[in-house]
Amino acid sequence: TNAGLRSSISCQFIPRGRMLSLSSILTRPSLVLVLFMLCNTAIKSLAFSRLPVNTRNCCHHASSTAKHRRLLVVHPLYSSKNDDDTEKLLEKARRLRQEVSVIETSKLEIQKEKDAEEEARQAAERESQEEMNKQRMRYSAEVPILKDMGEEVMERVDFPPRLKGGKSRIVAVQAPLPLGLVLGEDASIPGLTSVDEVAPDGNGDSAGIMQGDVLRAITACQTTMETPTWQLIAGGIGQPKTKRFMYSVDGRPLEEVLDAVGSNRMDVQGRDVWLVLERMI
Repeated sequence: TNAGLRSSISCQFIPRGRMLSLSSILTRPSLVLVLFMLCNTAIKSLAFSRLPVNTRNCCHHASSTAKHRRLLVVHPLYSSKNDDDTEKLLEKARRLRQEVSVIETSKLEIQKEKDAEEEARQAAERESQEEMNKQRMRYSAEVPILKDMGEEVMERVDFPPRLKGGKSRIVAVQAPLPLGLVLGEDASIPGLTSVDEVAPDGNGDSAGIMQGDVLRAITACQTTMETPTWQLIAGGIGQPKTKRFMYSVDGRPLEEVLDAVGSNRMDVQGRDVWLVLERMI
C-alpha cells in the first residue's frame, strides 16, 4: 500500500531520526524519481478515493452527462435549423396543395364547359331532329305501297314540296269514284296538276279536297297477264291480273294523269281512290 511504500522508501534512503532538506533531495536523482512517483501515487489515490465504488458505471454516467451537456449546448442550433427546414417543407406542401387545388378547379371548369358544350350540341341535334321530323311529317303521308309478293303495306312516303314559299303541306285522302273534280295543268309550272274545281257535295268535296290543291300522287290500276311456271311449260297464255299501286303524277302530262284516275274503275275490289295533295297553309 501507500503507507508501506513510504515506509520502505524512508527506510531505504532516509536514516531513522534524520530529515533531509529539499536541496539535498534535489542533488540526488534517485530521490527525485522516488519523490515524483510518490506524488503521482498520492494524486491517483486522492482521485479514486472521491469516485463511487462502481467506477465503471460512474465513468459511464460522467461520460453520458458530458455528452448530454454537449447536446444541451449544441441542441438549440440544430433545433433552429430543423425548424427552418420544417417550415420550408410545410410552405412547399402548402404551395403544392394550392397548385393541385388550382389544377382541380381548372379541370372542373373545363369539364363543365365541355359538358355545357355537349349538352348544347345534343340540344341542337334534338332540335334539328325535331325540326326534321316536323318537316318530314309536314311533307309526307302514309299510303298503300304494293310489295313484290302482291300485298299492300301502309308506309310513310316523302313528297318534297313543289310550291314555293314553304307554306304548304301534304295531305292524303280517300274518295270513291266519281271524284267530282276538275283537274287542270298549271301553265306556269309544267307537269303540275292542280284541282281547278270541286263539285259541291261530291265525293271529292266530302273527302276534304279543296280547290287549288296540287295533285302529287294517286292510286292507279294496271292489268297484266301472269302465267305460272307450269302453264308456261304447258304452253299456256296465262291469266289477267289487276294490280293497284301508287302513281306519282309529278311532271306527268295531264292526259296521263286523267287515265290514271280512271284506271281505278278496274279495281276488282272496288276500293276508294287514294289521292296525295299538296295544300297551301
